[in-house]
Parts: sequence; C-alpha cells; structure tokens
Amino acid sequence: MRTILFAFVALSLFAFPATAQEAKVAETSFKVFGNCNMCKNRIEKAMKIKEVEKASWNKQTKMLTVSYRPAAISVDSLHQRLAAVGHDTPKAIAPDSVYDELPGCCLYRDNDSTH
Repeated sequence: MRTILFAFVALSLFAFPATAQEAKVAETSFKVFGNCNMCKNRIEKAMKIKEVEKASWNKQTKMLTVSYRPAAISVDSLHQRLAAVGHDTPKAIAPDSVYDELPGCCLYRDNDSTH
C-alpha cells in the first residue's frame, strides 16, 4: 500500500503544476518585423521555449500571437528573445551585428518605411 501511495504522490508532483498561478496561460499579440517564411521560422523558433504554449507569426500583418505563462516569463523577455535573433519589435531592437547576418531576403529595415 505504501508503494502505491508513494507512486501516486510522485506522479502527481510531475503531472500537476505546483500552483494554479503557474498553470495560467495568457495571450498577447505584437508586431515583429520580418519579410519571408525564413523570418517566420526564425521568429516562431525563438518562441519554442517551455514558458510559451504556442506562437504564430503572420507574414502579411507582421503580428505575432503568443500564448505564454506570465508567471514564468514576461512580455518584455519575449521581445528581447526576438531581438536576439535579429527581429525588431516595438519594445526591443535587434543588435546591428545580428541583423546584418540575416539572409538578404530577411532584411526588413530598408524595406519597411514604417519601421
């Protein structure tokens, strides 16, 4: 009986979050500059972290929609992750050294007069 009880307790620690706050998922959308499907892949890949449930970037609107756990990561951190891979957002600008290494089709700063 002790073994069964121990197994149940151990399983519940891994199967269920410690608190309801940790399990809470929020959604946000914001502009992320880019041009092509390579940008889409890079942007969405930058969001493939444990704190993010899902992320989808729309090439036409330049909008990224992210479902994330706010107890685990901030929106500002999401912006910083995108800048780190070369994509500007309203809250974070990619370093020129990273931006300049993007493939030619991904260079959006010269192509977007609103940027």
